[in-house]
Amino acid sequence: MDNNYGFIRVGAASPRVKVADVSFNIEQIKTIVDRAETDDVSLLVFPELSVTGYTCGDLFSQSKLISAAEDAVLDLCAYTTGKYVTVVVGAPVLLHDRLYNCAIVLRDGQVFGIVPKIHIPAYHEFYEARWFGSGSAFREGVTEVVYAGARVPFGPSQLFTVGGVPFAVELCEDLWTPIPPSSYHAIAGARIIVNLSASNEAVMKHAYRKELVSSQSSRTVSAYIYASSGYGESTQDLVFAGSSLIYENGLMLAESPRFSMDGNLIEADVDAEKLSLLRRQQTTFFDRSALFADYTVSDIGEASPTDFEETLLRPVEPHPFAPDADPDDLAQRSEEITSMQVLGLVTRMQHIGSKKAVIGVSGGLDSTLALLVTALAFDRMGLPRDGIIGITMPGFGTTDRTYTNALGLMKALGISMREVSIVPAVKQHFEDIGHDATVHDVTYENSQARERTQILMDIANEENGIVVGTGDLSELALGWCTYNGDHMSMYGVNAGVPKTLVRSLVRWAAVNRFEAGTEGERGAREILLDIVDTPISPELTPADSQGNIVQKTEDLVGPYELHDFFLYNFVRYGFSPEKILFLARKAFVPDYSEEEILKWLRKFCWRFFSQQFKRSCMPDGPKIGSVSLSPRGDWRMPSDASSSLWYSSLPE
Repeated sequence: MDNNYGFIRVGAASPRVKVADVSFNIEQIKTIVDRAETDDVSLLVFPELSVTGYTCGDLFSQSKLISAAEDAVLDLCAYTTGKYVTVVVGAPVLLHDRLYNCAIVLRDGQVFGIVPKIHIPAYHEFYEARWFGSGSAFREGVTEVVYAGARVPFGPSQLFTVGGVPFAVELCEDLWTPIPPSSYHAIAGARIIVNLSASNEAVMKHAYRKELVSSQSSRTVSAYIYASSGYGESTQDLVFAGSSLIYENGLMLAESPRFSMDGNLIEADVDAEKLSLLRRQQTTFFDRSALFADYTVSDIGEASPTDFEETLLRPVEPHPFAPDADPDDLAQRSEEITSMQVLGLVTRMQHIGSKKAVIGVSGGLDSTLALLVTALAFDRMGLPRDGIIGITMPGFGTTDRTYTNALGLMKALGISMREVSIVPAVKQHFEDIGHDATVHDVTYENSQARERTQILMDIANEENGIVVGTGDLSELALGWCTYNGDHMSMYGVNAGVPKTLVRSLVRWAAVNRFEAGTEGERGAREILLDIVDTPISPELTPADSQGNIVQKTEDLVGPYELHDFFLYNFVRYGFSPEKILFLARKAFVPDYSEEEILKWLRKFCWRFFSQQFKRSCMPDGPKIGSVSLSPRGDWRMPSDASSSLWYSSLPE
């Protein structure tokens, strides 16, 4: 394929072994190599000492076993001739009368490097120091050894590239040390770390093992391929369950079943481009890179021509801001987000000495979440909720449903309620500026939004209060707000919350924080759930003859679940429109057609660039997640930047 979208397919294998039966083991390895080659795997990792078996004990002192292992590696190397897959296999290597526990990197008939294990365990059930030396003596540079009939680089300070993606190697215990070698490898440029392991099982050890791999992949902003020994290793004192793991920046992409009596192979598609982009953003990542200039780099060759369009072996989360989660995780996340919003508002109000808050309550999602946050903030400060002045401001497009919900919610929360119709003032304004009120254009809509903001600001002045903003992150990204209208407030509690998450938070609050009504009356829970189900609309144009909402935002600007997906991948990772389109197709087809996805992605690109001027002067508000558009924090973009490079890269 011409475009791999930055992905590379990797695999971790745990073949069946027979202790010290090198011929049997190498045939098992070959079988898995064939499977991986068929599956277009570019990088395949086997367990520690997989050629001989890890549990050979004092047989490692036998020359017969060591020479047989070298012959087997030579055989395997020849077997890879003509194949794309790069194989990393474990074997004992004799050098200068010292035996080393090594990883051997080979492809297409050539051994590209040998990496010795550095940290040799000699505690509890481990006796490796009895047979193997440490590779630490070679950390200052890479030497060459004659192995498997060729001169081969030897040492831990090696990088290898496949398809332009750098990877490096550590072995088992190396990961369990205070400063794993992979920390240095990553700073030197390795985006993929492979670990050849023989980790036995013990109660709860597997959970800790996963935490280690997850944490190290996150700390090093890398993909981590962990392959461990399995069935066939000696059970004289230990059990090996074949635990293989593939993580990427803390996220598990694949995990093997443990305790299988057959060899297993797991595969996943690593996003090497994403890892590079994340490292670029994290400016402290390479602070000490000059200390590791002694790494050698071996270019192994091109990646396998994997068809990622046909099959992508990794999850693509359609709702990255509000992923599916079990109830406990959802509750914890919702509680944390709400607490950040509440504390932000409390801090601001106490700083300016205000004990009143003014908020426009429309009966829509955003104003509902802002109102809930404000009520909780007043509770936190020990202030009575009647210090919250909720104002509903019906206009030309207000429907009975949203109006009733706005009034009902304010009553249920026990705040002060006011109603100020904007119709007379806006009609007067139309007369003043000579606008025809039958023309429902941008002037017609924005005049209403600005009138509402003026009311809120002026009442806040009268009450010595603060106007709490209701606009969310998705609206800021799209510029779906009236400049100096609903765009403006004194503190925007929803500024870091995208629309898909707003809906999720309100639904969670309804179910977990508010009681249902009794005796046929609607309580806060019923009102909140009805708000969640109400079509999203600014209600700036008249309703239909039945009083239903006509102006539906998602019909005009596009589905928010698509835009939030675009926003997350554009800002968080810096992906190109082509890659975002590819990922969106994986996430949303058949719920949306490819044509629909393309249409709204083009709309997103145009709006995101053209509406930056609104974000350049947005009010203060708390950052909630990894994506923020504050011009004072995460996103600093010229208001007059051109979108042509991004917009034109998408197909017509």
